[in-house]
Amino acid sequence: MAAKWTPDSWRSQKGIQMPFYRDADALASVEAQLGQFPPLVFAGEARNLKTELAKVANGEAFLLQGGDCAESFAEFHPNNIRDTFRVLLQMAVVLTFASKLPVVKVGRMAGQFAKPRSADTEVIGGVELPSYRGDNVNDIAFTPESREPDPARMVRAYNQSAATLNLLRAFSTGGYASLDRVHGWMLDFMGRSPWAAKFEQMADQIGQALDFMRACGLSAETVPQLGGTSFYTSHEALLLPFEQAMTRQDSLTGDWYDTSAHMLWIGDRTRFEGSAHVEYLRGIGNPIGLKCGPTLEPDALLRLLDVLNPQREAGRITLITRYGHDKIEAGLPKLVRAVLREGHPVIWSCDPMHGNVIKAANGYKTRPFERILAEVRGFFAVHRAEGSFGGGIHAEMTGQNVTECTGGAIAITDEGLADRYHTHCDPRLNAAQSLELAFLLAEMLNEELKERRAAA
Repeated sequence: MAAKWTPDSWRSQKGIQMPFYRDADALASVEAQLGQFPPLVFAGEARNLKTELAKVANGEAFLLQGGDCAESFAEFHPNNIRDTFRVLLQMAVVLTFASKLPVVKVGRMAGQFAKPRSADTEVIGGVELPSYRGDNVNDIAFTPESREPDPARMVRAYNQSAATLNLLRAFSTGGYASLDRVHGWMLDFMGRSPWAAKFEQMADQIGQALDFMRACGLSAETVPQLGGTSFYTSHEALLLPFEQAMTRQDSLTGDWYDTSAHMLWIGDRTRFEGSAHVEYLRGIGNPIGLKCGPTLEPDALLRLLDVLNPQREAGRITLITRYGHDKIEAGLPKLVRAVLREGHPVIWSCDPMHGNVIKAANGYKTRPFERILAEVRGFFAVHRAEGSFGGGIHAEMTGQNVTECTGGAIAITDEGLADRYHTHCDPRLNAAQSLELAFLLAEMLNEELKERRAAA
């Protein structure tokens, strides 16, 4: 696919944000073992996602990407997987109902373990230890033994990802995602949110439409799209030894694919020119995301696009912007103008989470809901002004009833953060806040679509 590329050519480039394993033989043994394991996803599924994303790039669909900041071994439970999946279903139904656009659903699930860190070590109580880099690298417990990178954790991460994918496939095609069940997607603890009542009203309207369609002879039996959905997985391709071990050559096309997920992305810290992560991802056939923050200049972005998508294939590249509520309207336009000028067929998606982290007075790291919402508004304002299509949202969220982000209709306060603060890394929207974001996002998307149609 790319000249002079091999699955291990990244090793000759500058690799950062990856652990140092003291036992090289143990690492090599794990890499060899993973290389013999079955793929988690298939090349054809990745191509199907790319086809759906091409519609987003053309303004004919919308991308919903969401899930955990970092999956953990401790919180691995079918109920947690189910609850996050059904909140994503709720969000997708809200967006589809309001915009009349199909929604491409991609989870930050079944592989989102590794996390970049601002420093290689951290100090607590005068003790300095390696930073926690995700459960597939080391343990969050602050002891020398726990913080030592252990390659065997990659095998456990593979097994958990396989089990998660198995359940997600069952949910998406086995009847759980049927529109007939839309009322049953509401989580019990969301009842106190005013947006829950609005969702129930919308579900009633969907039910009436389904009754009408059944009377016309259309049902899940005759129209499969009513009884299930396509659901894809994604994670940051950070731990390159794992990603290389999961790389396979497609028997149909001869192209290389990373079979650890349908979509991979490059983080804001690892997207520099000459990066090992850029080198690896340029050679795989999967759809690719690229995080774009305030330090990214237009010329550098264009050079990265030429490297990652030289054929200018629609659906290949999703640009995930992460500026912060107070920087997006000043920083994003120059990137949009450059990409439009050069004619690159990209998807623009808004990550309103990573630029809006603050520390509450009681020391908890949080993200105020009003700042998240302000960045989404700014994102759409820029795309309306520039004549481009804001086609996606990228959110760290969970189906659990956590208290990690302040604000929203349920009004979590700084003092309330301690009630159920469970994240292993960054604060996540809970189910009620995620649904609220979907309704407010739907209003913004409708405004954008109205202006596009009026200008057409």
